[in-house]
Amino acid sequence: MDERIGAAFGLLPDYLSAHVLLSAAALGLGLAIGMPLAILALRRPRLRWSILMFASLVQTIPSLALLALFYPLLLVLSALCERLFGARFSALGFWPSLAALTLYSMLPIIRNAVTGVSSVDRDLLEAADGVGMTARQRLWRVELPLAAPVIMAGVRTAAVWVIGAATLSTPVGQTSLGNYIFAGLQVENWVLVLFGCVAAAALALFTDQLLGAVEGGVAQRSKARVLWPLSVLALGVGLAAYQPLMAARLGSSYVIGAKNFSEQYILSSLIEERLQQRGARVTRKVGLGSVVAFRALSQGELDVYVDYSGTLWANIMKRSDNPPRAQLLQELKEWLARERHVLLLGELGFENAYALAMRRDRAAELGIRSIADLAAHAPRLAIGGDFEFFARPEWEALRAQYGLGFATSKQYQSTFMYKAVVDRQVDVISAFSSDGRIAADDLVVLEDPRQAIPPYDAVLLVPEQRKGDALLVPALTPLLGAIDIEHMRRANLLVDRSEDKWSPAAAASWLAQQTLR
Repeated sequence: MDERIGAAFGLLPDYLSAHVLLSAAALGLGLAIGMPLAILALRRPRLRWSILMFASLVQTIPSLALLALFYPLLLVLSALCERLFGARFSALGFWPSLAALTLYSMLPIIRNAVTGVSSVDRDLLEAADGVGMTARQRLWRVELPLAAPVIMAGVRTAAVWVIGAATLSTPVGQTSLGNYIFAGLQVENWVLVLFGCVAAAALALFTDQLLGAVEGGVAQRSKARVLWPLSVLALGVGLAAYQPLMAARLGSSYVIGAKNFSEQYILSSLIEERLQQRGARVTRKVGLGSVVAFRALSQGELDVYVDYSGTLWANIMKRSDNPPRAQLLQELKEWLARERHVLLLGELGFENAYALAMRRDRAAELGIRSIADLAAHAPRLAIGGDFEFFARPEWEALRAQYGLGFATSKQYQSTFMYKAVVDRQVDVISAFSSDGRIAADDLVVLEDPRQAIPPYDAVLLVPEQRKGDALLVPALTPLLGAIDIEHMRRANLLVDRSEDKWSPAAAASWLAQQTLR
């Protein structure tokens, strides 16, 4: 068996159980909320349009955006709960995913319930009225039983939608089968991507078939044909719940965060390895956005992650000036401790800065060596960036300092961004200075003579409450100043471009052997 397939199977119990629990909870809540709304729409025709329009409106919002929107909302609610009741809940991972997917499941449930009940033969309703049934009795004894097959068809549709959309919950910190897909896309491991897609599709098809059996049993009024698939579904959810329940009994674990690119996967694996060597239990939340990761850490929902000084300076502190590196780090450290109760342990020893890069032949053809040279040619060129770059302060600083104005700008997942410049789809990209693909693709990094981009030293962050942790801090301290840029580039390249494609965990072990002696 391919090592990558073996590694994917090793992750399956965690990913599948989390995916099943999230999907089951969202579908259950969708039913619990959707069915009363459907009955209200049936009994109050004036409200029907509003209810159906709300459910339809939710469907127009891309599921990934809906998931992202619930994270800041739940952060506010969590802070409010802490103020009122002295306790807060985690706004990272399960709860924003559950809220978004519940809303996402409601349209087919509500629409099919309204359609099914509205389609019941009028003669049967008149007969029910004729024998003296109340409105409630008619609903429960006649309308809902006759509409049950149509309602079940809506539940089946909702289940498939929820299971599919749940793969997108990874960026808000929820473990799911989407972890395979997001990680695989980032590190160009197409086995992982395919494995995640097949696993999610298989789960959706299996669930749909079981709910189809329930639908058939309902249509035939057969309790046995309804109970056995429901029992199988209940057993599956119970087995999925077993693993997190056992983990909870073992006590708390350290939660490591990681953003959505290869270097972060490697560094989070390195931290995980060091903590596990000391007997700690570890959970990783990977694929997070920059702001989501920082907020989660400052709220105590993450115990450690690696960030970059320039990102924190521009995005979190909202600073647009560019002081010397030592001054920036000192001011950043003091501000984080004072304003956000976050401890900056120190730098890892390398910098991963944003940089504009071009194919060497294209840069030579146009005579471009610096961003200042680029400005004169920019109106005739195309630039590609990652998903964050064009919304970041660094891009605005570059535009302001150099007057950059490109003919076309395109956004890519970072793996495809490098392919785009190599394939001549764009002329310039927002590369990362520690990325091994710069050398592998023979790209030239343009000089920044006006220093519009601040330094981006990789730094270790932990919440203030972990400052005196007897296990965490001693495990992390040897990493400080230990990782130079060449070793980091090599580790990144092992994951991104090596012929035998290393996993981030394998690259992390290699990095530890090379630097932590």
